Amino acid sequence: MKQTILKTFVSRFLILILNFGLVIYTTNQWGSNGKGIISIMVANLTVISFFANVFVGSSMSYFAKRFRTEEILPFAYLWSVLVGVTVSIVFSFNQASEYSCYLVILSVLSALLTANVNLFVGQQNIRMFNVYTVLQQVMHIVFIVLIVYVIRITSVEAYFSAQISCFGFLFLVSAIQVFRYSNFRKLSFSRAVGYKLFDYGWKTQISSFLQFLNYRLSFYFLEYFKGITSVGVFSVGIAFSEAVWTVSRSLSVVLYSDVVNNRSSVEAIEKTKVSLKMSFLITLLFIMIMLVIPAQVYAMIFGKEFSRTKEIVLLLSPGIMAIAVSNIIGYYFAGINKLRILNVKSLIGLVFTVISSFYVIPRWGIKGACVVTSISYCLSSALLFWQFYKMTEFRIRDYFLSKAEINLLLNKALKKK
Repeated sequence: MKQTILKTFVSRFLILILNFGLVIYTTNQWGSNGKGIISIMVANLTVISFFANVFVGSSMSYFAKRFRTEEILPFAYLWSVLVGVTVSIVFSFNQASEYSCYLVILSVLSALLTANVNLFVGQQNIRMFNVYTVLQQVMHIVFIVLIVYVIRITSVEAYFSAQISCFGFLFLVSAIQVFRYSNFRKLSFSRAVGYKLFDYGWKTQISSFLQFLNYRLSFYFLEYFKGITSVGVFSVGIAFSEAVWTVSRSLSVVLYSDVVNNRSSVEAIEKTKVSLKMSFLITLLFIMIMLVIPAQVYAMIFGKEFSRTKEIVLLLSPGIMAIAVSNIIGYYFAGINKLRILNVKSLIGLVFTVISSFYVIPRWGIKGACVVTSISYCLSSALLFWQFYKMTEFRIRDYFLSKAEINLLLNKALKKK
């Protein structure tokens, strides 16, 4: 597990670097207005993906070793196309018409690729999961370079055209890998299999969708009350949050894959505690580094319009820490099929976000959005901590390295010298 976590962390760290490079490029190339358009478009795509993930998300991973690939893949692919087209058309009534076609194609291709990647997770092929998550960033950047500097399309549409090319290419490559070990003659649509996929999928997606609204609802409130430019500025701070969560998500994917295939509850809890400790300490380090960087440096990197980035990160930091650690517990509960608590915690955060946003954001704008978001993260995370505390011998000291662990690290460091 340690090797898998290390490899997953390295891949996520690469994604972090590439993603920041992409954020810096988009803010300088298209400004806060263009960044706002991209942020809203990506938020819409993510909402659609929650509907698609009923079949292509964690249900693919959970049932990958419980059913044959030929039994679950047809449901995932058919659902990807159905949801990608129909839900995107519904969204097209509420956004600029010139981006509607991009949204439909992105939704379908993203869902198809997600199905293949989550199949790898369920088969405990974390290596391929890591490869494809890194390639999504690499190929996106490659296609942006080709479209902007070779084809000479310099508008914000270049971003979406590159994303379509990236998803399409990676889906074809991953599909070839999946089909290599599948028997087309055994493809089937079993009602029993479909029901189990749907039953597990919608339960996990309710929690994920509600949590997403906690993450992104501020975007829509900001756009409504303060305009698309405010969304662009705020989104850079959120990008820092998600960059820090790279650590916990890396640990979570490995933990989830291990828990769903592990019959020992004691071992699963111990691995969860180790992941908690690692996530807390590394996240704390990252937050401290972000807060030490002067505000002028952020403005120099992202542009003058983004001079408030450090203030945004500071206000979001309590929530960043809360989510980074509670992600681990959330994946543990998903791995043991305890989904109700995930829905409840997400609902609590969402209710707070909706009620407080109507009052706070019109008055305090971006600063208000930061405060609302951070408190919402802390509230929803607190419920998970409390539930985990009730069912385990979890203590606050589990966040910190023990004396024996510190001595072990020091000994290893001295040996290397």
